[in-house]
Order: sequence, then C-alpha cells, then structure tokens
Amino acid sequence: MWSAAAAGLQDDPQIKRKRYRSAVIGIGFLLALLGLIALAGWLLQLEVIISVVPDFPSMAFNTALCFVLSGGALATSVTGRRLVSVPSTALSVFVVVIALARLIEITIFGRAVHHIDRLLTDILISPDFAAQIGGGMGPNTAAIFLMGNLSLIAAQNWRVARAPLVQELVSYVVITLGMIALTSYVTNAEQGYRWGPYATMALPTAIGMVLFGGGLLASAWWRQPESRGRIPLWVPALVCFTGLTADLYTPLGVANGILYVPLVLTALWFRNRKASLLFALVCTILVLLGFFAVRHDNVGFWQEVTNRAITLVMLWLIALLVFYYVRNRLNLETERIRFSALVRSTPDAVLTIDEKGTILSFNPAAEQMFGYTPQEVIGRNVKMLMPEPYHSEHDGYLRHYAETGEQRVIGTTRKVSGRRKNGVAFPLDVSVSEVKSGGTKAFVGIVRDISERVTQEERLKTTLAQLEDYTADLERSNHDLDEFAYIASHDLKEPLRGLHNHSRFLLEDYEGLLDEDGVRRLNRLVRLSQRMEKLVNDLLYFSRIGRQQLAVKRTDINLVIKDVIATMELLLEERHAKVVIDGQLPEVVCDALRLTEVFRNLITNAIKYNDKPHPLVSIGYLERFVARDGTTARNVFFVKDNGKGIPKEFHEDIFRIFKRLEKSQDSDDGTGAGLTFVRKIIARHNGEIWLESEVGTGTTFYFTLGRKREEQNAAA
Repeated sequence: MWSAAAAGLQDDPQIKRKRYRSAVIGIGFLLALLGLIALAGWLLQLEVIISVVPDFPSMAFNTALCFVLSGGALATSVTGRRLVSVPSTALSVFVVVIALARLIEITIFGRAVHHIDRLLTDILISPDFAAQIGGGMGPNTAAIFLMGNLSLIAAQNWRVARAPLVQELVSYVVITLGMIALTSYVTNAEQGYRWGPYATMALPTAIGMVLFGGGLLASAWWRQPESRGRIPLWVPALVCFTGLTADLYTPLGVANGILYVPLVLTALWFRNRKASLLFALVCTILVLLGFFAVRHDNVGFWQEVTNRAITLVMLWLIALLVFYYVRNRLNLETERIRFSALVRSTPDAVLTIDEKGTILSFNPAAEQMFGYTPQEVIGRNVKMLMPEPYHSEHDGYLRHYAETGEQRVIGTTRKVSGRRKNGVAFPLDVSVSEVKSGGTKAFVGIVRDISERVTQEERLKTTLAQLEDYTADLERSNHDLDEFAYIASHDLKEPLRGLHNHSRFLLEDYEGLLDEDGVRRLNRLVRLSQRMEKLVNDLLYFSRIGRQQLAVKRTDINLVIKDVIATMELLLEERHAKVVIDGQLPEVVCDALRLTEVFRNLITNAIKYNDKPHPLVSIGYLERFVARDGTTARNVFFVKDNGKGIPKEFHEDIFRIFKRLEKSQDSDDGTGAGLTFVRKIIARHNGEIWLESEVGTGTTFYFTLGRKREEQNAAA
C-alpha cells in the first residue's frame, strides 16, 4: 500500500489524493472488520477468534469496540464534506473517552482493576467467559487509540496547516509501536507488547495498530500531498523499528538512542521544513518508551537517565541543524523557481554563458528572437548568434577579460547586432552582468530586439527631414504672404481710393445737375468703397495676427478695462450704457494691446446689439467655472450683457469672419470680423472662448488665457 503511494509521487496531485483516499477508506474498513470479528468472538464466546493463537493474550472487548469506532472515523474522515466530518469526529471522541478513562484507571488503581473494560462485558457477556479471558485494554493500546484519534480530530477540525503534520507524526509512532509488538510476538520478547506489569497488547491488536498507523499516514497525505517525503516510507519506519528493538533487547547503559539519528537525517528528503523536528519528537517518544518498557535496577537507573538525556540533546541538536539546512535549501529553491519563472516570462531574451562563451541557458524569449531551440544552442559558443565582426571578435574579448579583468561590455548596455537562425542580422541592445559562484564565473546577458525601435528612429529622421522641408516651405509661404499683404494694401487700396474720390468729386461738382436718384447712388458708391477698404484692412489684419509675435508681459486687467471704457465714453453716453467690473480682476501674463482689443470688441458688440434702453455690461473673473453641460474651467474671464441674446444654433457662426447675424444701428462702422479677431487673439494666448446666452435676457462670453476647459463633470 505504501509503495503504491510512493510510486504515485510523480502523478497528478488529484490522482495522488484519490489513491490516498482509497487507502484510508480501505484501511478503515479493515479496522472495523477486525473489531467486528473480535466482538463477534466475545458475543459468541469463541476464544479462538479473540486470541487467534492459543496461549496468546486476547483482544479486550473495549479494544474491539475502539477498532470498530476508529475504523469508522478513519473511513469517513476523507469525504471532504462538513456534514460527514461531524459523525466522524463523534466516533473519534468516543474512542478518546474510552482510552483516556482506561489510562486514568491504570494510573490510579494499577493492574488489578478493570472496571472500564468490564462496563459493557458484564452486561453483554457471560461472567464466566469474561473471567476466563481476563485482562483488559493494555496501556500501550489505550495510548495509541488516544493519540491516533486526537490527531484525527485535530486534522478534521483544526483548520491550520500543521494539523496534518501532527497526524503524520502520530502515525509514525503508531506504526512503530505496532511493529515492535508484532516483532516481540515473533521473538517471544514479552517486554515488546507488555508495558511493565500491566495488561498486554494482543497479536490481532498489534496487527490492527500497524493498519491504524498506515491509515492515519495516508489520511495526512490526503490532506497535504505536497508534504509527502521523497523517500519510501519503509526507510524511516525501519529506523524507528530498529532503534526501539535495540532499546528493548540490549543491556541498559548502552546509548541506543544514537540509532535514531538516521531517522532525523531522513528529514533531508522531505519538503516539510519541520520534518526533522517532528522526527526528533518521534524519537524522543520512542527513547522514553524504550526506557520505561523495561525494568531498571537501582544501581544503573540514574546512569541510564543521564545516558538518555545526552542522547536526546544530541538528537535535537541534529534536528535543529537539519531544520535550518532544509529551510535554507527550500528558500533557495523557492528563489530559484521565482527566478526561473521570471526568466521564462520576461519579454527579453536571457542567456547564460560560462567563461569560455559556452551557452548554459536559453529562455523562451531567446528562442523566439533567434529562432533556435535550447537543444540547438546549449553547449555551443554564443558567437553563433553574432554576425561579423562580432562573431570573430567575441572569443578575443573573453580572453582579454580573463587576462586583464578589463570590462568593456560588462555592466553596460550596448547596441550591437545579432544573427537569427535564418542568417538575417538584426539590431539589439545587450546588457551583460557577471555572476560568481564559488570559484567559477558565469555571465548573464539580457538581450532586447530593437528592430522596431531602429525602424521608428529611421522613420523619425525621415519625418524630421520632411518637417524641415515643410518649415522652409512655410517660411517661403509666409514671406510670399507678407509680399501679398503689401501688394494688397498698396495696389488694392489705390483703385478703391480712386472710386471714392471720383464719387466725391461728382457729388461736389455735379450734385445740382443730378436728380435725387443719381445723388443717392453716388452716396451709395462712396459708402461701399469705404466699406470695401475696411474689409481689406480687416482681412490683412487677420492674416497678421497669426504670424506676429505676442508682446507678452504681466498686465493688470483692471487697467486694461479702464482704458477701454475711457476710449468708449462717447458711445456709452449716446446709448445710455454702463460698464461695471464685478469683483477684482487679476494680473495675467499676456499681450496687453491684443487683450485690450478683445475687451473692446466684446464690450462694443454688447452695446451695439442691445435692445434695452439702458444697456449694462458686466466684466468679471471666476477661479472655477461650471457650465450648464457640466464641464468645468479654471481662471475664466467673462463679459456679460443684458441684450437680445443669441440663439444656440448661431453660437459658432458668429465667430466666422465677416459673418453678422443682423445689422446694428451703426452697421456702416463694422465688417463682422470683430469676434473672429477675438477668437484668434485668445487662441494665440493658448486659451478658449465660448458663450452662454438666453434669447431676450442677454449673453455672456467666457474665455481663458493659457489653458483649456477641463472635460469633466462638475459634480466630480
């Protein structure tokens, strides 16, 4: 059974758990069957069934009952269902109560009292047959039932990782004690199955104890299959058996506890770092059992006590050394696994080479990058992955480094070339570090394919060259535009002035000869020529706004508003209008002349397109603005009026050049380019302008200087 479990170590964990579970259920069934057979022998008064071998001790009635209960508890302990674990625990509790009561009885009343054993036999069994069989549950039997069922209860109900380990520890003790009793029957050594003057462990009981220990061990491995040792179970079991046998059959005073050292050392093959401490505890129990299982004379008692104490100290010292060694080994193995996982999952190629350049490792990213499998490159020189001239120079560099210690590549990142399996060379970055282990050196190279980066760099160079050409073309275009502006300002205005002047001359010289319609048409011609000149001037000005540098400086906006109001006094008086500053306006870094033009245009429009008898324009500043659609902005200026309002569908059209929604009372004075200039100037300041308006109530223009509105919900 144990060899089958050991053979399943390399299987899938779920398969191993199924095998352990099957073993536990099978052993539980055998234990229950053993107990039922013994109970049947008692009830049918068949001594041959109870003792098996004539003149050998018989299995006590309570022992048979405990086998039935323990078998049932063991078989139902591996179902994994909470509802089933309750009756399993209850069965174990009954056994613990019986065994504990028997041990207390032996301790207090001695060997002659068997009240616990006869509690049921006096009711169910004939007194004559019970007296004929005699005896009762031995102290070793009671101790095994107590330890085994307590560990079973702990494993089912103690939800910590060490509970199965405790159960595994107890199973080793149970198996060892059962094997000692069996061997004692074979060798006729009564002290192996009888502890002192008390009742003995019967032969079928010894067999049942070995099975019980095996069931506990399989149950522990079912709960934690990863703690299973890497050596066959019979090795530590044989050590336990040999040590306790030597304790029982050799003269007192001999340091037989030394024989348990191999058991502690077997912990080196277990993945559980606490295995050595558990084995030391097992050995301690066995050493104490070996001491108390035999009689001592008064002369050698303290000598034997000293001998055992020294033995136990040495065992625990060895156990601690093994514990720290296993812990460090497992920590190193854990780090190795983590490093291996990191190397396998990293997108960069990772190679390890020795001092001669021989490849020692080749991760999956390197396989994908170079096209080789690990079997094709491991053991070969790393220069196979290099094109010329690196291929020829690499061995020389390694020799130079070995002789002088001069580092040219180690500790740096260099751009070199690699060669794929198909012979194609490609650019890569290489970082090499040196790793020393003992007296040997190895080199770890981290390689990154930079083909895409090099391609992007080439594209960037091409784009920059194109951008330089575009910049030169733009400069030439701006120069041509400046020349066009000069020509337009000179050549286009000349015929306009001619039309204007000749129209005025005709009015002055021939107004009396012309009828009313002729005079009206000449006046119309004068106004149109003046308007055309304004349109040309505005168009030229708009073209210059985007090209001229801003004369930025720190400007007090309060002074800007006062200057604008001062230049508009006549218009304000004519329209009975008023301009107020709502709060304190800040100082900002801007082009003061351009910003003055922004406020002048906004204030002028607010007055011109106003149907109220007393137009009111309010100018202010908001540190945080929340729009109706939920967007927010910081450091916002506003110009608010109480005019007609602008329908929402025209909120964008009003910023188009020469686009006017209606004529103002002074329509001859404007071209409809004012708001276009405003947006252009604000854009040059890296700002944004927008408006909110309600028809019949008024309009508010908002704008920022140097930052955009934040597209986020106002409630956020």
